[in-house]
Amino acid sequence: MRATRNTGIIMEDIKQYMKSVGQQARAASRVMAQADTSIKNYALNAIADAILLDSAKLIAANEKDVDAAKANGLDAASVDRLTLTGKAVNGMAEGLRQIAALPDPIGEISDMKYRPSGIQVGKMRVPLGVIGIIYESRPNVTADAAGLCLKSGNAAILRGGSEAIHSNQAIAACVHAGLKAAGLPETAVQVVNTTDRAAVGELITMKEYVDVIVPRGGKGLIARISDEAKVPVIKHLDGICHVYIDDEANLEKAILIADNAKTHRYGVCNAMETLLVNASVAMRVLPLLCDIYREKGVELRGDDASRKLVTQMKAATEEDWRTEYLAPILSIRVVADLDEAIAHINTYSSQHTDSIVTENYTKAMRFLREVDSASVMVNASTRFADGFEYGLGAEIGISTDKIHARGPVGLEGLTSQKYIVLGSGQIRV
Repeated sequence: MRATRNTGIIMEDIKQYMKSVGQQARAASRVMAQADTSIKNYALNAIADAILLDSAKLIAANEKDVDAAKANGLDAASVDRLTLTGKAVNGMAEGLRQIAALPDPIGEISDMKYRPSGIQVGKMRVPLGVIGIIYESRPNVTADAAGLCLKSGNAAILRGGSEAIHSNQAIAACVHAGLKAAGLPETAVQVVNTTDRAAVGELITMKEYVDVIVPRGGKGLIARISDEAKVPVIKHLDGICHVYIDDEANLEKAILIADNAKTHRYGVCNAMETLLVNASVAMRVLPLLCDIYREKGVELRGDDASRKLVTQMKAATEEDWRTEYLAPILSIRVVADLDEAIAHINTYSSQHTDSIVTENYTKAMRFLREVDSASVMVNASTRFADGFEYGLGAEIGISTDKIHARGPVGLEGLTSQKYIVLGSGQIRV
């Protein structure tokens, strides 16, 4: 027996504690897989009610985390992500109600076909089982993750950042109240109640209890989990996103899109980090765009052709094309044509989100087919690469993997499919 760091809670050895969490999650996952849609929706709405009822308690718990974060010198951006306001609490409740309103994917049957033998073969959508989610700073992830896992018939083990321990435990209490009200096991959603990093090491290696890990946080966290996990991981490391302005673009659209993709928010994975401009329109569009960027305090780094048009630009290096800035910095390159734009993107992109601005349908379709990213867009800002904007209600994270889930991961991404066969007495001869 020992005390874990920061919490002061006396508990069993971390390994034994995490094993217990895993066993309870596995047992709960079997109950959740059989839960009726109406019961799951009742639980989601009950959790939303509990969050609104306990709004003051949640904010008070969050204030403890914020005060500690400031005392420990956490940077302003991180403190901002950590802070829960009344609006944020209302947003958590609304998000849960939106998830409740979404169609339930579990049990959905598709692709039924008759075979020459007379059997019918198709697929049924089923839960993944137990999902481990590791995240930093944002306490609202606790509610979002719980809601998505619940609706998709999974059990969840949530390990939030140590800086949000009081906030996450307060939200977990609301989740458990909602599950209990619906007659579902409270262990269907467990928030790890130790800040000891050893708990993460256990969680990502518990193959017998955990079916998939979803990390949400900085590149260091995701890289560590990817390297050390023995459980499959749904992840993305970088958001090196591009916008290409074609020679047949509507330049008014192009300016609005390229501005929004970069300056709407800087520290997000779907912000544009590299702007590509066709040489035929660069003279007309780049000076105007760069004036907008400079007025907003964006540092510009360009290739030789870009710097001839905008002399105040710094010189871009090879490393710039490979960098996710998450800051008011933008790299710019002038390209000869669509072929060169696609080649650049497929060389340097992190396969997150890339967009073309063009009025040429054929070019747009080529871009959609040939750019190998999780989200590929035509005439739209990369900032739309988000679960809520895609109609998923919320997202558990973004995946740039190619197997199973890709792009924003919502309810369907937290499920799998199994083959089903319907017969009438057929035997194989």
